[in-house]
Amino acid sequence: MHLTASDFYPYFRPSECRLRVYLKAHDEHEDEPSPYEAVILRLGERHEAAHLASLGAVVDLRTGTLAQRAETTRDALLNREPSILYHGVLRRAAAIGGQACDVFGEPDFILVEPASVVIRDCKMAKRVNDDDHPEILRQLELYGWLFQGVTGAAPTKLEVLRGDGVLVDIPYDGGDGALAALARVVESRLLAGEPYEPVGWTRCGDCGFRSRCWRLAEDRRDVALVMEIDRGLAVALHDSGTTSMDELLATFDEATLSALKRPWGTKTQKVGARAPTILRNAKSLATKSEVLLQKPAVPQHTNYVMFDCEGLPPQLDELDKVYLWGLQVFGETPGPYHGATGGFGADGDRQAWEALLRSAAEIFEAYGDIPFVHWHHYERVKIDGYIKRFGPHGIADRVKANLLDLLPITRNSVVLPLSSYSLKVVEQYVGFQRQLEEYGGDWAMAKYIEATETEDENTRSALMNQILDYNREDLEATWAVLKWLNGIGEA
Repeated sequence: MHLTASDFYPYFRPSECRLRVYLKAHDEHEDEPSPYEAVILRLGERHEAAHLASLGAVVDLRTGTLAQRAETTRDALLNREPSILYHGVLRRAAAIGGQACDVFGEPDFILVEPASVVIRDCKMAKRVNDDDHPEILRQLELYGWLFQGVTGAAPTKLEVLRGDGVLVDIPYDGGDGALAALARVVESRLLAGEPYEPVGWTRCGDCGFRSRCWRLAEDRRDVALVMEIDRGLAVALHDSGTTSMDELLATFDEATLSALKRPWGTKTQKVGARAPTILRNAKSLATKSEVLLQKPAVPQHTNYVMFDCEGLPPQLDELDKVYLWGLQVFGETPGPYHGATGGFGADGDRQAWEALLRSAAEIFEAYGDIPFVHWHHYERVKIDGYIKRFGPHGIADRVKANLLDLLPITRNSVVLPLSSYSLKVVEQYVGFQRQLEEYGGDWAMAKYIEATETEDENTRSALMNQILDYNREDLEATWAVLKWLNGIGEA
Protein backbone atom coordinates (compact mmCIF):
# COMPACT_ATOMS: atom_id res chain seq x y z
CA MET A 1 0.00 0.00 0.00
CA HIS A 2 1.25 3.47 -0.93
CA LEU A 3 1.09 5.93 1.98
CA THR A 4 2.19 9.55 2.24
CA ALA A 5 2.39 12.13 4.99
CA SER A 6 -0.57 13.87 3.32
CA ASP A 7 -2.80 10.92 4.25
CA PHE A 8 -3.17 12.37 7.74
CA TYR A 9 -5.26 15.24 6.37
CA PRO A 10 -8.31 13.27 5.16
CA TYR A 11 -8.23 11.30 8.41
CA PHE A 12 -8.11 14.32 10.74
CA ARG A 13 -9.63 17.26 8.81
CA PRO A 14 -12.08 18.81 9.40
CA SER A 15 -12.53 16.22 12.15
CA GLU A 16 -11.34 12.67 12.73
CA CYS A 17 -13.27 10.39 10.36
CA ARG A 18 -12.63 6.82 9.17
CA LEU A 19 -15.41 7.07 6.59
CA ARG A 20 -13.71 9.91 4.74
CA VAL A 21 -10.55 7.78 4.39
CA TYR A 22 -12.61 4.82 3.17
CA LEU A 23 -14.51 6.91 0.60
CA LYS A 24 -11.35 8.48 -0.80
CA ALA A 25 -9.76 5.04 -1.10
CA HIS A 26 -12.79 3.91 -3.11
CA ASP A 27 -12.75 6.99 -5.37
CA GLU A 28 -16.11 8.33 -4.26
CA HIS A 29 -17.03 11.71 -5.73
CA GLU A 30 -16.11 14.74 -3.61
CA ASP A 31 -17.55 18.23 -3.72
CA GLU A 32 -15.39 20.95 -5.23
CA PRO A 33 -13.28 22.85 -2.66
CA SER A 34 -15.02 25.95 -1.33
CA PRO A 35 -13.71 29.43 -2.19
CA TYR A 36 -12.40 29.62 1.38
CA GLU A 37 -10.41 26.40 1.02
CA ALA A 38 -8.97 27.67 -2.26
CA VAL A 39 -7.86 30.88 -0.51
CA ILE A 40 -6.22 28.92 2.31
CA LEU A 41 -4.32 26.85 -0.25
CA ARG A 42 -3.16 29.95 -2.08
CA LEU A 43 -2.06 31.66 1.14
CA GLY A 44 -0.17 28.53 2.17
CA GLU A 45 1.69 28.48 -1.12
CA ARG A 46 2.57 32.16 -0.69
CA HIS A 47 3.75 31.56 2.89
CA GLU A 48 6.07 28.78 1.72
CA ALA A 49 7.36 30.83 -1.23
CA ALA A 50 8.19 33.77 1.03
CA HIS A 51 10.18 31.54 3.36
CA LEU A 52 11.96 29.94 0.40
CA ALA A 53 13.00 33.38 -0.84
CA SER A 54 14.46 34.20 2.59
CA LEU A 55 16.77 31.17 2.67
CA GLY A 56 19.03 31.88 -0.28
CA ALA A 57 20.37 29.00 -2.38
CA VAL A 58 18.52 25.68 -2.10
CA VAL A 59 18.69 22.32 -3.83
CA ASP A 60 15.36 22.06 -5.63
CA LEU A 61 14.18 18.43 -5.67
CA ARG A 62 10.68 18.87 -7.10
CA THR A 63 11.31 17.19 -10.48
CA GLY A 64 11.34 13.47 -11.28
CA THR A 65 9.33 10.52 -10.02
CA LEU A 66 8.86 9.98 -6.30
CA ALA A 67 11.31 7.07 -6.41
CA GLN A 68 13.93 9.14 -8.24
CA ARG A 69 13.53 12.06 -5.87
CA ALA A 70 13.78 9.72 -2.88
CA GLU A 71 17.10 8.36 -4.18
CA THR A 72 18.48 11.85 -4.79
CA THR A 73 17.38 12.98 -1.33
CA ARG A 74 18.92 9.88 0.28
CA ASP A 75 22.25 10.48 -1.43
CA ALA A 76 22.30 14.12 -0.34
CA LEU A 77 21.53 13.21 3.26
CA LEU A 78 24.17 10.49 3.46
CA ASN A 79 26.78 12.83 1.96
CA ARG A 80 26.01 15.37 4.72
CA GLU A 81 27.18 18.28 2.61
CA PRO A 82 25.78 21.56 4.02
CA SER A 83 22.68 22.33 1.98
CA ILE A 84 18.98 23.15 2.08
CA LEU A 85 16.91 20.48 0.35
CA TYR A 86 13.66 21.87 -1.01
CA HIS A 87 10.85 19.32 -1.33
CA GLY A 88 13.08 16.33 -0.96
CA VAL A 89 11.39 12.94 -0.64
CA LEU A 90 11.88 10.51 2.24
CA ARG A 91 10.92 6.88 1.66
CA ARG A 92 10.69 3.84 3.90
CA ALA A 93 9.12 0.39 3.61
CA ALA A 94 7.36 -1.02 6.66
CA ALA A 95 4.51 -3.21 7.83
CA ILE A 96 1.76 -0.91 9.10
CA GLY A 97 -1.51 -2.26 10.43
CA GLY A 98 -0.46 -5.71 9.22
CA GLN A 99 -0.06 -4.41 5.66
CA ALA A 100 3.15 -4.06 3.66
CA CYS A 101 3.47 -0.35 2.94
CA ASP A 102 5.68 1.97 0.96
CA VAL A 103 5.68 5.22 2.93
CA PHE A 104 6.68 8.60 1.49
CA GLY A 105 7.08 12.04 2.98
CA GLU A 106 7.86 15.35 1.29
CA PRO A 107 8.92 17.98 3.83
CA ASP A 108 9.14 21.54 2.56
CA PHE A 109 12.73 21.98 3.75
CA ILE A 110 15.53 19.79 5.07
CA LEU A 111 18.35 21.97 6.43
CA VAL A 112 21.55 19.93 6.44
CA GLU A 113 24.62 20.98 8.44
CA PRO A 114 27.66 18.89 9.40
CA ALA A 115 26.44 18.52 12.98
CA SER A 116 22.68 18.85 12.59
CA VAL A 117 19.67 18.23 10.36
CA VAL A 118 16.47 20.22 10.75
CA ILE A 119 13.23 19.22 9.01
CA ARG A 120 10.87 22.17 8.55
CA ASP A 121 7.38 22.59 7.12
CA CYS A 122 5.46 25.81 6.47
CA LYS A 123 1.85 25.87 7.67
CA MET A 124 -0.79 28.61 7.74
CA ALA A 125 -2.02 27.42 11.14
CA LYS A 126 -1.18 29.54 14.17
CA ARG A 127 -2.08 26.90 16.75
CA VAL A 128 -0.04 23.76 16.25
CA ASN A 129 -1.12 21.22 18.86
CA ASP A 130 -3.06 17.98 19.24
CA ASP A 131 -6.37 19.73 19.84
CA ASP A 132 -6.31 22.08 16.85
CA HIS A 133 -4.05 20.40 14.29
CA PRO A 134 -3.08 16.80 15.09
CA GLU A 135 -2.45 16.20 11.39
CA ILE A 136 0.48 18.65 11.43
CA LEU A 137 2.11 16.94 14.41
CA ARG A 138 1.68 13.48 12.88
CA GLN A 139 3.09 14.69 9.57
CA LEU A 140 6.25 16.07 11.16
CA GLU A 141 6.62 12.98 13.35
CA LEU A 142 6.40 10.83 10.24
CA TYR A 143 9.13 12.89 8.58
CA GLY A 144 11.33 12.16 11.58
CA TRP A 145 10.62 8.44 11.37
CA LEU A 146 11.28 8.38 7.62
CA PHE A 147 14.51 10.34 8.04
CA GLN A 148 15.65 7.90 10.72
CA GLY A 149 14.97 4.98 8.40
CA VAL A 150 16.97 6.60 5.60
CA THR A 151 19.98 7.75 7.62
CA GLY A 152 19.96 5.56 10.74
CA ALA A 153 19.70 8.56 13.08
CA ALA A 154 16.92 10.84 14.28
CA PRO A 155 16.79 14.40 12.95
CA THR A 156 18.18 17.09 15.23
CA LYS A 157 14.92 18.99 15.18
CA LEU A 158 11.44 19.03 13.67
CA GLU A 159 9.97 22.48 13.07
CA VAL A 160 6.84 24.20 11.78
CA LEU A 161 6.93 27.76 10.50
CA ARG A 162 3.48 28.97 11.49
CA GLY A 163 1.38 31.44 9.54
CA ASP A 164 2.46 34.23 11.89
CA GLY A 165 6.14 33.60 11.13
CA VAL A 166 6.92 31.86 14.43
CA LEU A 167 9.03 28.69 14.37
CA VAL A 168 7.61 25.96 16.61
CA ASP A 169 9.55 22.87 17.68
CA ILE A 170 7.67 19.59 17.27
CA PRO A 171 8.74 16.86 19.74
CA TYR A 172 9.88 13.62 18.10
CA ASP A 173 8.54 10.44 19.69
CA GLY A 174 10.31 7.99 17.43
CA GLY A 175 7.32 8.03 15.09
CA ASP A 176 4.95 6.20 17.45
CA GLY A 177 2.10 8.71 17.14
CA ALA A 178 2.38 8.96 13.38
CA LEU A 179 2.53 5.20 12.87
CA ALA A 180 -0.47 4.63 15.14
CA ALA A 181 -2.48 7.12 13.08
CA LEU A 182 -1.30 5.55 9.81
CA ALA A 183 -2.40 2.16 11.11
CA ARG A 184 -5.91 3.59 11.50
CA VAL A 185 -5.70 4.95 7.95
CA VAL A 186 -4.70 1.51 6.65
CA GLU A 187 -7.48 -0.16 8.63
CA SER A 188 -10.04 2.31 7.28
CA ARG A 189 -8.96 1.77 3.69
CA LEU A 190 -9.25 -2.01 3.98
CA LEU A 191 -12.69 -2.18 5.59
CA ALA A 192 -15.13 -4.50 3.81
CA GLY A 193 -17.83 -1.84 3.87
CA GLU A 194 -18.47 1.75 4.86
CA PRO A 195 -17.80 2.36 8.56
CA TYR A 196 -20.42 4.22 10.55
CA GLU A 197 -19.51 7.83 11.20
CA PRO A 198 -22.21 10.15 12.55
CA VAL A 199 -22.80 13.39 10.71
CA GLY A 200 -22.54 16.64 12.61
CA TRP A 201 -23.18 20.24 11.63
CA THR A 202 -19.77 21.37 12.86
CA ARG A 203 -17.68 18.23 12.61
CA CYS A 204 -18.53 17.69 8.95
CA GLY A 205 -17.59 21.31 8.17
CA ASP A 206 -15.87 21.64 4.81
CA CYS A 207 -15.54 17.90 4.21
CA GLY A 208 -15.77 17.07 0.52
CA PHE A 209 -18.25 14.29 1.29
CA ARG A 210 -20.53 16.41 3.47
CA SER A 211 -23.42 16.67 1.02
CA ARG A 212 -23.23 12.94 0.25
CA CYS A 213 -23.16 11.83 3.87
CA TRP A 214 -25.82 14.30 4.99
CA ARG A 215 -28.20 13.17 2.26
CA LEU A 216 -27.76 9.52 3.24
CA ALA A 217 -28.20 10.35 6.93
CA GLU A 218 -31.48 12.08 6.15
CA ASP A 219 -32.63 9.15 4.02
CA ARG A 220 -32.08 6.70 6.89
CA ARG A 221 -33.29 9.22 9.52
CA ASP A 222 -30.00 8.77 11.32
CA VAL A 223 -30.04 9.30 15.06
CA ALA A 224 -27.02 11.62 14.68
CA LEU A 225 -29.29 14.25 13.09
CA VAL A 226 -30.96 14.84 16.45
CA MET A 227 -29.63 17.93 18.22
CA GLU A 228 -27.81 17.24 21.51
CA ILE A 229 -26.68 13.82 20.27
CA ASP A 230 -22.94 14.16 19.88
CA ARG A 231 -20.60 11.76 18.12
CA GLY A 232 -19.92 9.56 21.15
CA LEU A 233 -23.60 9.09 21.93
CA ALA A 234 -24.51 8.50 18.28
CA VAL A 235 -21.89 5.75 18.06
CA ALA A 236 -23.06 4.19 21.34
CA LEU A 237 -26.66 4.16 20.13
CA HIS A 238 -25.67 2.80 16.73
CA ASP A 239 -23.59 0.03 18.27
CA SER A 240 -26.54 -0.97 20.46
CA GLY A 241 -28.81 -1.26 17.41
CA THR A 242 -30.55 2.10 17.69
CA THR A 243 -29.73 3.68 14.36
CA SER A 244 -32.66 6.00 13.61
CA MET A 245 -34.57 8.69 15.45
CA ASP A 246 -37.67 6.49 15.19
CA GLU A 247 -35.89 3.59 16.91
CA LEU A 248 -34.63 5.99 19.57
CA LEU A 249 -38.18 7.07 20.40
CA ALA A 250 -39.46 3.48 20.33
CA THR A 251 -36.64 2.08 22.47
CA PHE A 252 -35.99 4.70 25.14
CA ASP A 253 -37.86 6.78 27.64
CA GLU A 254 -36.29 9.46 29.81
CA ALA A 255 -35.21 7.00 32.51
CA THR A 256 -33.59 4.44 30.22
CA LEU A 257 -31.89 7.02 28.01
CA SER A 258 -30.62 8.87 31.08
CA ALA A 259 -29.01 5.64 32.32
CA LEU A 260 -27.35 4.83 28.97
CA LYS A 261 -23.56 5.00 29.12
CA ARG A 262 -21.58 6.44 26.25
CA PRO A 263 -17.84 6.98 25.66
CA TRP A 264 -16.41 10.04 27.38
CA GLY A 265 -12.68 10.38 26.81
CA THR A 266 -11.07 7.22 28.16
CA LYS A 267 -14.09 6.49 30.38
CA THR A 268 -17.86 6.31 30.04
CA GLN A 269 -20.54 8.70 31.17
CA LYS A 270 -24.31 8.42 31.52
CA VAL A 271 -26.49 10.57 29.28
CA GLY A 272 -28.09 11.89 32.46
CA ALA A 273 -30.03 15.15 32.51
CA ARG A 274 -29.79 15.63 28.75
CA ALA A 275 -32.16 12.72 28.09
CA PRO A 276 -35.46 14.71 28.16
CA THR A 277 -34.07 17.34 25.77
CA ILE A 278 -32.73 14.69 23.38
CA LEU A 279 -36.05 12.83 23.26
CA ARG A 280 -37.93 16.07 22.77
CA ASN A 281 -35.62 17.05 19.91
CA ALA A 282 -35.97 13.59 18.36
CA LYS A 283 -39.77 13.74 18.49
CA SER A 284 -39.81 17.19 16.89
CA LEU A 285 -37.46 16.12 14.10
CA ALA A 286 -39.19 12.75 13.52
CA THR A 287 -42.65 14.30 13.29
CA LYS A 288 -41.49 17.53 11.61
CA SER A 289 -43.37 19.53 14.22
CA GLU A 290 -42.48 22.37 16.57
CA VAL A 291 -42.72 21.98 20.32
CA LEU A 292 -43.50 25.26 22.09
CA LEU A 293 -41.80 25.45 25.49
CA GLN A 294 -42.75 28.98 26.42
CA LYS A 295 -43.49 32.31 24.78
CA PRO A 296 -40.18 33.72 23.53
CA ALA A 297 -38.70 36.16 26.03
CA VAL A 298 -38.02 38.90 23.49
CA PRO A 299 -37.96 42.35 25.14
CA GLN A 300 -40.61 44.42 23.42
CA HIS A 301 -39.46 47.58 21.65
CA THR A 302 -40.77 49.55 18.73
CA ASN A 303 -37.40 49.33 16.99
CA TYR A 304 -34.38 47.04 17.07
CA VAL A 305 -30.87 47.20 15.63
CA MET A 306 -29.84 44.06 13.79
CA PHE A 307 -26.12 43.59 14.40
CA ASP A 308 -23.73 41.21 12.63
CA CYS A 309 -19.97 41.31 12.08
CA GLU A 310 -17.68 39.51 9.64
CA GLY A 311 -14.16 38.64 10.73
CA LEU A 312 -11.00 36.75 9.88
CA PRO A 313 -9.99 33.88 12.19
CA PRO A 314 -6.55 33.86 13.85
CA GLN A 315 -5.00 31.55 11.25
CA LEU A 316 -5.62 34.22 8.59
CA ASP A 317 -4.93 37.38 10.54
CA GLU A 318 -2.72 37.97 13.54
CA LEU A 319 -5.33 40.25 15.10
CA ASP A 320 -8.32 37.92 14.70
CA LYS A 321 -9.72 40.94 12.84
CA VAL A 322 -13.29 42.09 12.19
CA TYR A 323 -13.34 43.65 8.73
CA LEU A 324 -17.04 44.54 8.67
CA TRP A 325 -19.50 45.57 11.39
CA GLY A 326 -23.03 45.63 10.01
CA LEU A 327 -25.97 47.48 11.63
CA GLN A 328 -29.47 48.40 10.58
CA VAL A 329 -32.55 49.53 12.49
CA PHE A 330 -35.77 47.60 11.81
CA GLY A 331 -39.24 48.18 13.25
CA GLU A 332 -41.72 51.04 13.24
CA THR A 333 -39.05 53.58 12.29
CA PRO A 334 -36.50 51.70 10.19
CA GLY A 335 -33.12 53.16 9.33
CA PRO A 336 -30.48 52.77 6.62
CA TYR A 337 -27.90 50.02 6.48
CA HIS A 338 -24.55 50.83 8.12
CA GLY A 339 -21.59 48.79 6.88
CA ALA A 340 -18.66 49.86 9.07
CA THR A 341 -15.50 48.86 7.19
CA GLY A 342 -11.91 50.01 7.39
CA GLY A 343 -9.08 50.48 4.96
CA PHE A 344 -6.69 47.79 3.81
CA GLY A 345 -3.59 49.26 5.41
CA ALA A 346 -2.05 48.66 8.81
CA ASP A 347 -4.60 50.91 10.51
CA GLY A 348 -7.63 49.41 8.78
CA ASP A 349 -8.70 47.46 11.86
CA ARG A 350 -8.96 50.60 13.98
CA GLN A 351 -10.74 52.45 11.17
CA ALA A 352 -13.47 49.79 11.01
CA TRP A 353 -13.89 49.85 14.81
CA GLU A 354 -14.15 53.61 14.89
CA ALA A 355 -16.66 53.54 12.00
CA LEU A 356 -18.78 51.13 14.06
CA LEU A 357 -18.69 53.44 17.07
CA ARG A 358 -19.74 56.42 14.94
CA SER A 359 -22.65 54.47 13.44
CA ALA A 360 -23.72 53.21 16.86
CA ALA A 361 -23.55 56.73 18.30
CA GLU A 362 -25.83 57.99 15.50
CA ILE A 363 -28.32 55.21 16.25
CA PHE A 364 -28.30 55.91 20.00
CA GLU A 365 -28.81 59.60 19.29
CA ALA A 366 -31.83 58.87 17.13
CA TYR A 367 -33.40 55.94 19.03
CA GLY A 368 -32.06 55.95 22.60
CA ASP A 369 -31.13 52.65 24.27
CA ILE A 370 -32.24 50.29 21.53
CA PRO A 371 -31.49 46.53 21.55
CA PHE A 372 -28.59 45.41 19.34
CA VAL A 373 -29.87 42.03 18.17
CA HIS A 374 -27.41 39.34 17.11
CA TRP A 375 -27.26 35.54 16.73
CA HIS A 376 -24.97 33.58 19.06
CA HIS A 377 -22.09 35.03 21.06
CA TYR A 378 -19.65 36.02 18.28
CA GLU A 379 -20.55 39.72 18.34
CA ARG A 380 -20.23 39.95 22.14
CA VAL A 381 -16.82 38.26 22.02
CA LYS A 382 -15.64 40.65 19.30
CA ILE A 383 -16.86 43.73 21.18
CA ASP A 384 -14.97 42.54 24.29
CA GLY A 385 -11.85 41.94 22.21
CA TYR A 386 -11.92 45.36 20.60
CA ILE A 387 -12.48 47.14 23.90
CA LYS A 388 -9.42 45.31 25.18
CA ARG A 389 -7.44 46.14 22.03
CA PHE A 390 -8.27 49.84 21.71
CA GLY A 391 -9.31 50.76 25.23
CA PRO A 392 -12.60 51.57 26.99
CA HIS A 393 -15.13 53.63 25.09
CA GLY A 394 -18.54 54.86 26.23
CA ILE A 395 -20.31 53.94 22.99
CA ALA A 396 -18.75 50.47 22.97
CA ASP A 397 -19.88 49.90 26.55
CA ARG A 398 -23.36 51.08 25.62
CA VAL A 399 -23.52 48.71 22.64
CA LYS A 400 -22.41 45.87 24.88
CA ALA A 401 -25.06 46.72 27.50
CA ASN A 402 -27.76 46.64 24.81
CA LEU A 403 -26.77 43.35 23.14
CA LEU A 404 -29.61 40.86 22.70
CA ASP A 405 -28.67 37.31 21.62
CA LEU A 406 -31.59 35.64 19.82
CA LEU A 407 -30.10 32.12 19.82
CA PRO A 408 -30.66 31.26 23.52
CA ILE A 409 -34.09 32.92 23.37
CA THR A 410 -34.98 30.63 20.46
CA ARG A 411 -33.60 27.49 22.09
CA ASN A 412 -35.41 28.21 25.37
CA SER A 413 -38.71 28.92 23.62
CA VAL A 414 -39.29 26.33 20.94
CA VAL A 415 -37.99 22.97 19.78
CA LEU A 416 -37.57 23.10 16.02
CA PRO A 417 -37.56 20.07 13.69
CA LEU A 418 -34.03 20.88 12.60
CA SER A 419 -30.54 19.43 13.02
CA SER A 420 -28.96 22.79 13.80
CA TYR A 421 -29.84 26.18 15.24
CA SER A 422 -27.47 27.92 12.84
CA LEU A 423 -28.97 31.18 11.61
CA LYS A 424 -28.67 29.94 8.00
CA VAL A 425 -30.84 26.92 8.92
CA VAL A 426 -33.37 28.71 11.12
CA GLU A 427 -33.90 31.56 8.65
CA GLN A 428 -34.89 29.08 5.94
CA TYR A 429 -37.27 27.36 8.36
CA VAL A 430 -39.10 30.61 9.11
CA GLY A 431 -39.42 31.34 5.38
CA PHE A 432 -36.68 33.90 4.76
CA GLN A 433 -35.30 33.72 1.23
CA ARG A 434 -31.98 35.25 0.29
CA GLN A 435 -31.49 36.97 -3.03
CA LEU A 436 -27.77 36.17 -3.31
CA GLU A 437 -26.87 32.86 -4.91
CA GLU A 438 -23.54 32.62 -3.05
CA TYR A 439 -23.20 33.50 0.62
CA GLY A 440 -21.81 32.35 3.95
CA GLY A 441 -19.10 33.34 6.40
CA ASP A 442 -16.40 31.34 4.60
CA TRP A 443 -17.49 32.78 1.26
CA ALA A 444 -17.27 36.31 2.67
CA MET A 445 -13.79 35.67 4.06
CA ALA A 446 -12.63 34.41 0.68
CA LYS A 447 -14.01 37.53 -1.02
CA TYR A 448 -12.38 39.81 1.53
CA ILE A 449 -8.99 38.15 1.06
CA GLU A 450 -9.38 38.59 -2.69
CA ALA A 451 -10.07 42.29 -2.04
CA THR A 452 -6.92 42.64 0.06
CA GLU A 453 -4.81 41.01 -2.64
CA THR A 454 -5.89 43.09 -5.62
CA GLU A 455 -4.44 46.48 -6.48
CA ASP A 456 -7.32 47.28 -8.82
CA GLU A 457 -9.65 49.67 -7.00
CA ASN A 458 -12.66 48.80 -9.17
CA THR A 459 -12.23 45.08 -8.48
CA ARG A 460 -11.74 45.73 -4.78
CA SER A 461 -14.83 47.91 -4.61
CA ALA A 462 -16.92 45.27 -6.41
CA LEU A 463 -15.75 42.55 -4.01
CA MET A 464 -16.48 44.66 -0.94
CA ASN A 465 -19.94 45.47 -2.29
CA GLN A 466 -20.66 41.74 -2.56
CA ILE A 467 -19.65 41.29 1.08
CA LEU A 468 -21.80 44.25 2.14
CA ASP A 469 -24.77 42.77 0.28
CA TYR A 470 -24.25 39.46 2.08
CA ASN A 471 -23.99 41.17 5.46
CA ARG A 472 -27.13 43.21 4.73
CA GLU A 473 -29.01 39.96 4.04
CA ASP A 474 -27.69 38.53 7.33
CA LEU A 475 -29.33 41.46 9.12
CA GLU A 476 -32.57 40.97 7.20
CA ALA A 477 -32.51 37.26 8.10
CA THR A 478 -32.04 38.07 11.79
CA TRP A 479 -34.97 40.48 11.64
CA ALA A 480 -37.11 37.80 9.96
CA VAL A 481 -36.36 35.37 12.80
CA LEU A 482 -37.08 38.05 15.42
CA LYS A 483 -40.47 38.81 13.86
CA TRP A 484 -41.24 35.08 13.71
CA LEU A 485 -40.33 34.68 17.39
CA ASN A 486 -42.60 37.56 18.33
CA GLY A 487 -45.46 35.82 16.55
CA ILE A 488 -45.06 32.52 18.41
CA GLY A 489 -47.80 31.91 20.95
CA GLU A 490 -49.99 34.73 19.66
CA ALA A 491 -53.66 33.92 19.25
